[in-house]
Amino acid sequence: MPKAAIFDLDGTLLDSVDLHAMAWHEAMVKFGHDVSFEQVRSQIGKGGDKLIPAFLSDDERCDHGKELDAWRGERFKAQYLPMVQPFSAVPHLLQRAREAGLRTATASSAKKDELQKYLDIAGIAKLVDASVSSDDVDESKPEPDVFEAVLKKLAIDGGGAVAIGDSPYDAQAASRVRVRTIGVLCGGFKEAELRAAGCAQIFHAPAELLTQFERSILSTPRRQ
Repeated sequence: MPKAAIFDLDGTLLDSVDLHAMAWHEAMVKFGHDVSFEQVRSQIGKGGDKLIPAFLSDDERCDHGKELDAWRGERFKAQYLPMVQPFSAVPHLLQRAREAGLRTATASSAKKDELQKYLDIAGIAKLVDASVSSDDVDESKPEPDVFEAVLKKLAIDGGGAVAIGDSPYDAQAASRVRVRTIGVLCGGFKEAELRAAGCAQIFHAPAELLTQFERSILSTPRRQ
């Protein structure tokens, strides 16, 4: 029986994937890398420590990787963060999970200075028991560090949690600590990609997961 629901933020609770992709695309071009919007969008869900190596060589990362990441962060906060909006029914979904007896948490590849703003935008700052950002761990998704950190904060093991995410990287990271994953399609990844990464169930968006909560792996016969 699940004890906790661990939510990703970008692309899962917040409509922000294209905005992040645009900031990364602009950063890549500014620093001389021919990386398309589509190419970088396919990597959203990873933190910068995993995304940058997908496009830069070791020498390039040593030369200007940190500068590129910093420029991207400032560009996103100045230009795109004000455009981020939550998907429909997000606070209601977390409230439903809490009513079902689950603890709620977020595990994100976002940086710590973005995290609180995201929680406020999503309207869930008072509905989460624990939150972890990429700055709190050594490696971001698809490595399992953020999930390990959340599980430690919640004092449960992986078998007692369900992750909700929009990218294959969420499912890959969660599976490494035995956390089952519900995939949502609102982040733009295809259902086949999410299933191949290990998602146990697929829903279109948080609103559908809310309306179908009783048939999801967040629910149990005892709670129905």
